[in-house]
This record gives sequence, structure tokens and C-alpha cells, in this order.
Amino acid sequence: MSESLDQVERLLEVAGRRFQRLPDDTIVVASAGRTPIALRLAAPVLVATVVIGDVPAEGEGPLLRRLLELNAGALLHAAYGLVGRRIELSAALESQNLDLNELTAVLDDFDAALTEQVPELVHMLPAAPPSGA
Repeated sequence: MSESLDQVERLLEVAGRRFQRLPDDTIVVASAGRTPIALRLAAPVLVATVVIGDVPAEGEGPLLRRLLELNAGALLHAAYGLVGRRIELSAALESQNLDLNELTAVLDDFDAALTEQVPELVHMLPAAPPSGA
């Protein structure tokens, strides 16, 4: 597994992407937005993930419709999905034959989503509770 992660790091270096490898072997990649992209190896795939927020308890129809519209028309290599009530942007790449073009395409898709789509989606999410509440 370490060899595959080393390969991912080499590709990120060639792509000129800033990243950090955490002790749990998650690679955190800086994005064009402020939200970092998490890369995890789950052999035989490399999974890229960003948590967007939680689905509202009520009135989620317009948000879910918008996620489906974005999946169908604006994303090429990634997709929005639900994990429980949590909205995630994710993509998977075959790790064994991973190349620079594939990794860059996924990261570019994430960058576009985080800068162009997520701000709209965040306005459709419930407000976070005040800190300390």
C-alpha cells in the first residue's frame, strides 16, 4: 500500500499540487477552494472525497434535485452522493494503473465544483449551530 501512496505523492508533485500525508495514510490535497480534498487508498481504488454538509431534516427536495442536476450536467469525473445524511463529493480511480492525466482530471473536477457549485449548495444547507451550543 505504501508504494501506491508513494506513487500518488509523486503524481501530485509532478502536478504541482500542495498536499500532506497524514499518519493514517490519508493524503490531504489543497484545492482551488478552501476545502481540502482527502485521498484514501482502498485497494484497488484511490478514493477522493470532500464533505459538503448535511442534508436538511425537512425541505430537502430542492437540494437533492440540484445535486442530481449537477451530477448529470456539470461533473465529469466526480459525483455528489449521500452517506447517511451527509453530502459528499467523491470520485474513485483505479490505483494500479493511476496516471497523471486521470488524477489531474479528478482534482480539476473537484476544484471546479468547490469554487463554482459548492457555494450555491451551502446556501441550501441548514445553518450550522452557533459554536458552543
